[in-house]
Amino acid sequence: MALNRRQFLMGGLGAAATSMGLTACGGGGSSGGSADGTANLQFTYWSNEVRTKNTTAAIEAYTKANPKVKVSQQPGEFATYWDKLATQTAGNKAPDIIQMDMAYIAEYGKRHALLDLAKYGADTSKFIAGSVDSGKIDGKLVGINAGINSPTILANPKIFEKAKVELPDDKTWTWDQLRDLSAELTAKAGGGIVGLSVFFNDTMLSAFLRQHGKQLFTESGLGFEAADVVPWFDMVRSFADAKAIGSAAQVSEEATKSLDQQGLATGKAAMQYFWSNQVEALNKAAGGEMRILRYPSLAGKATERKAWYKASMLYSASARSKNPEAAVQFINWPVNSPEAANANLAERDAPQRTWGGQL
Repeated sequence: MALNRRQFLMGGLGAAATSMGLTACGGGGSSGGSADGTANLQFTYWSNEVRTKNTTAAIEAYTKANPKVKVSQQPGEFATYWDKLATQTAGNKAPDIIQMDMAYIAEYGKRHALLDLAKYGADTSKFIAGSVDSGKIDGKLVGINAGINSPTILANPKIFEKAKVELPDDKTWTWDQLRDLSAELTAKAGGGIVGLSVFFNDTMLSAFLRQHGKQLFTESGLGFEAADVVPWFDMVRSFADAKAIGSAAQVSEEATKSLDQQGLATGKAAMQYFWSNQVEALNKAAGGEMRILRYPSLAGKATERKAWYKASMLYSASARSKNPEAAVQFINWPVNSPEAANANLAERDAPQRTWGGQL
């Protein structure tokens, strides 16, 4: 069996077991609609306290304007979200509206589990050029991005102050400087605080490879060879040896925690990798304002760090929804409405529709 993106990211066997059962036959998970426009829709999304609150406000505004439509929410934790969705889809009980991720959209789209949104009135007419393509699989629009984000390092200024360490100049720092700074923070902050938490993952590996002229993935598969990642693992070892990061067990445990329980939120880490749209939730959980930092570069030039924009998440619909028109009409709301954007704010990051200065 060939190694696909999901199996690579999730560790292989566990992900393979779930993906084997993913099909798109049978009936949908909604109770359907009627000729008078009445519809009961189910909406699933991975979430945190801030996102759930903002999403609830947006849904309430939508159903107030569309009183014949009921939207039932199914928020969940990212760590368990995909196994649950795979099970629902395999059992022909997928929710009508699905918050989708770039790491999974090809798998679901190629298995015909997602609705072709363009056929049912998806409105991307005022999206920024190029931003719609991320949701297209085999020429079909199966996801509309909720916004775009970028990988960052978030830093807690309170811990820097406690350790009497200056915040870094993120325009000029290198990977080695990140290691040395993190080790200094671990040594000086005390109280079990680690300088850097949850950093060595596929996203930062992608950044490292890009800086070396390689890619994590290409259209044909992996974009690197084994020799290309040896320096990466050597660097991980150097961070561990310097105590810039926690032990292997600590790092593994941290990666399974919900956002509000992770080190940056609980004051047990000075810095941590996050996508840019997660800063609001971190501010809320930590009770303070995080500092957004660019990740390092090889030569200490931020313009050479090879950053990129990614669809923070996408809105998709089940191919087996009993009311596809109502599902797509709902999706049009968060991606096109200034009122919905004001409710969601930056939690799903910068929306791609242009409002001519209304927001």
